[in-house]
Amino acid sequence: MKYLVLIFFLFLSFLSFSQDSLSVEKKHQKGKIYFYWGWNRSIYSHSDIQFTGPGHDFTLYDVQANDRQTPFSMDPYFNPALITIPQTNMRIGYFISDHYEVSIGVDHMKYVVTEDQTVAIDGEINIPENPFNGVYVNDSIQLSEDFLTFEHTDGLNYINFEFNRWDNLVQFNRFSKVNIDLNVLGGLGAGMMMPKSNVMLFGQDRNDQFHVAGFGLSAKIGLNLTIYDYFFIQSELKGGYINMSDILTRADHAYTAKQDFFFLQVNFVLGAIIPITHSHKAKK
Repeated sequence: MKYLVLIFFLFLSFLSFSQDSLSVEKKHQKGKIYFYWGWNRSIYSHSDIQFTGPGHDFTLYDVQANDRQTPFSMDPYFNPALITIPQTNMRIGYFISDHYEVSIGVDHMKYVVTEDQTVAIDGEINIPENPFNGVYVNDSIQLSEDFLTFEHTDGLNYINFEFNRWDNLVQFNRFSKVNIDLNVLGGLGAGMMMPKSNVMLFGQDRNDQFHVAGFGLSAKIGLNLTIYDYFFIQSELKGGYINMSDILTRADHAYTAKQDFFFLQVNFVLGAIIPITHSHKAKK
């Protein structure tokens, strides 16, 4: 939560700062579109997870989870057939004015519950020939492989719309012949969660299918380095809240889980800007 609050106040500060007059040449952005592709590392708050279905209804408390980024190499990061294996970010946007743009994208994160951690459990399990049967009241249980595997590894997919503001900070072509601009950006987002969850409960068959499970809210700030007006490198700090009330734990929709938690992403992306109207420059 503290990370989301920090990003929110940084965003407010950015909006306040961006209202000030900057001694740079105004960039005409209206009517341009952009797209980017990149990668993320993510961290998550602890989460309570409730599991319900025939023969069981129990809650695990303060469950710890981590991301799972693929070690960097040319393959799969730049192999067209494998580029979706790492944790990735994809987005396409349109500038509705010189400062504001709207976009849609997918944040492909991965969420892996830490194996063998010990957590508190409340509820009841009553399944034939299940060694974990019982009534639990603030008891402790180890999340061993024969009890639970719980991952969103293909992945924790946040499909979201964003509304962002961009402002130019420095134009390096004022000091050299290289046309490079440094921009600051910030925005808010919202969308749906469509995880492909890998869940094995009590050693039963693994479930692994895409499913709309809930919603997400987010805020971000970032720095953008645009080269010759067409290509850019961008870094982002993005935080948010995820609420998934309909996670499938088996192919039968009677078996579900629900959880909510906060996340923080650090993103690095590469992109291009495509002008679809005649560009011009004007002095502020």
